[in-house]
Amino acid sequence: MKIAVLPGDGIGTEIVEQAVRVLGALDLKFEMETALVGGAAYEAHGHPLPESTLKLAKEADAVLFGAVGDWKYDKLERQFRPEQAILGLRKNLGLFANFRPAICYEQLTHASSLKPELVSGLDILIIRELTGDIYFGQPRGKRTSPDGNFPGAEEAFDTMRYTRPEIERIARVAFEAARKRSKRVTSVDKANVLETFQFWKDVVTEVHKDYPDVELDHMYVDNAAMQLVKAPKKFDVVVTGNMFGDILSDEAAMLTGSIGMLPSASLNASRQGLYEPSHGSAPDIAGKGVANPLATILSAAMMLRFSLDQEEAAQRIENAVKKVLAQGLRTPDIYSEGTTKVGTREMGDAVLAALG
Repeated sequence: MKIAVLPGDGIGTEIVEQAVRVLGALDLKFEMETALVGGAAYEAHGHPLPESTLKLAKEADAVLFGAVGDWKYDKLERQFRPEQAILGLRKNLGLFANFRPAICYEQLTHASSLKPELVSGLDILIIRELTGDIYFGQPRGKRTSPDGNFPGAEEAFDTMRYTRPEIERIARVAFEAARKRSKRVTSVDKANVLETFQFWKDVVTEVHKDYPDVELDHMYVDNAAMQLVKAPKKFDVVVTGNMFGDILSDEAAMLTGSIGMLPSASLNASRQGLYEPSHGSAPDIAGKGVANPLATILSAAMMLRFSLDQEEAAQRIENAVKKVLAQGLRTPDIYSEGTTKVGTREMGDAVLAALG
């Protein structure tokens, strides 16, 4: 089992270190190779995704990813910004299906921004299409506006687009996932305004005919954003496009108490995957030893489950995280009165001890 380890920037190096320690404590044999990505790769190689890093990722069974980005790179040309590394990996590896589970652990109900009764028992799976939509659509760029409200003015533009096969395959992923849960899928769109998402709605509805045992409902994205904070437990599996999924999954993260608790998996058709926490590089706290490594550790558990076929080991890690939370250990992002505040490495130590 070969794992490409790409820590990245900011707190990425700190949190990935803890996940690697946890993986190393399992009774499994891994070949793990580390490479630079993001801003760190730009500094060393002049590009956020060097060919050597991309080659390693392609050859690996799975990629364990930290986070990329730093404010000091914001003035670089877009193709050299750290965030282009993750987009490049998604495109080159064909990582079209993003799984973001939003689970509110019993011990963290009071850390959520919502009332405990609204999030107690929360378990949502957001499935985001990852290689299409406005993030990758062409044409895009800047030009002199040929029409509109201000013809002749400078304008910027991006293109939202989806093909039938792209929608069909992500819909099937969602329906298959729902069959293993509560058999309910909510497809989120903006069909009342956007042609792209009227098409999305039509195709998802067609694919649903192959899954009569799964309940399907459709919801506009603005209503979905509202319902996530009004009645989040009404959702089970949510499937949506790239941009809407990006926004809604971060909103769902706060229901769990902290985005530091939200793992993610991005898979291709061969189940090769990239596994990363849903949060960013947080350069403001980098090097302080206070970042929450649990999302990254839980992402490693997802890697064991989806790409490496090691379900028992995945459950060991997830149970260890639950034990640590039950012990009252908290990094600053989930700390509350009556619990014990610990740092990044201390939290990693606790998970290792809980593995047994």
